[in-house]
Amino acid sequence: MDDILETYVKTANHHDFSIDLTLQMKGALVTGTLTSAYDYLSSTSHLFENGDDVSQEISEKFEEAAEGTKNQEHDHYSFIHLKDAKIYVADSATPEEGGVYWRGRLDQVDAYFLGKIEVED
Repeated sequence: MDDILETYVKTANHHDFSIDLTLQMKGALVTGTLTSAYDYLSSTSHLFENGDDVSQEISEKFEEAAEGTKNQEHDHYSFIHLKDAKIYVADSATPEEGGVYWRGRLDQVDAYFLGKIEVED
């Protein structure tokens, strides 16, 4: 695992830090803005909060997980989180418009560069 990339992730999780990144993972490019686990989990929680009882229960679990990240103190991180993310495989992008919150295993990143891919249609 890349120590510099892990430092970016640690800093995002402990401070108000974000940076645009593009990750190469198993031939796909994932591009977006680094964000904290708290931001990822809290934002995911909001996706479920206006649904039925099951959706609201899922929302609560994500919010509990988000709150749990606030006091975590450790030196090793397993996941990287991006907001406004797009995934490029061959000549197509997912999603086609806008971006999504994305979570991936940090140890699965093959390469990365600073900056975000912006493709004009």
